[in-house]
Amino acid sequence: MADAAGPLIRVLIVDDHEVVREGVGALLRAAGDVLVCGAASNVGEAVELAEVLRPDVVVMDVRLGADSGIEATREIRACRPATKVIMLTSFPSDDAMFASIMAGASGFVLKQIRGGDLVEAVRNVAAGKSLLDPSMTTSVLERLRRTGELKDEKLARLTAQEERILNLVADGLTNGQIAAEIHLSEKTVKNHISHILNKLEVGRRAEAAAYLARHTRTPAT
Repeated sequence: MADAAGPLIRVLIVDDHEVVREGVGALLRAAGDVLVCGAASNVGEAVELAEVLRPDVVVMDVRLGADSGIEATREIRACRPATKVIMLTSFPSDDAMFASIMAGASGFVLKQIRGGDLVEAVRNVAAGKSLLDPSMTTSVLERLRRTGELKDEKLARLTAQEERILNLVADGLTNGQIAAEIHLSEKTVKNHISHILNKLEVGRRAEAAAYLARHTRTPAT
């Protein structure tokens, strides 16, 4: 169902505390133009539901118990670039903010945010706007340049595991050797490499290794 302004904004809520999921869900449902399409409590659930439910926006807790909402954000954004993510946190942290931006988050807000402001944040992110202050974005980019961590757009699509596997591919290891190195099955490694090729938009592992060498400051050896 859609209101006069257009279709409802589909939102997935990810938090390891049920009371927070219920509270944020009730708040967003009351807005009238938001559909809470699902809720998750950990990284695995979040990634799976984002793939199945195709939300417009994910409201994501930075900390998910022993898991990381930042890792969930990276996985979701790699699989569904159209889905936007707003990070929720109990306290401000430059490192968490930095990591969230790197993972592809569109916003970073404190849990103490007023209800109306959170709803407005969801609307803005769904419309393609960023909640990040321009000065904050500038400082993050400067930090990336200073540390040499500024990545190519396609390489940034890779998960941490895929990035590790790509480096091993660039080192000349076979699928079997990579599987032994990182304690995965050879079939799983093969699937990861297939995802890597798709994300880098190349057809062969040699091309992927060459792409890594061309687009990083310290090419794999």
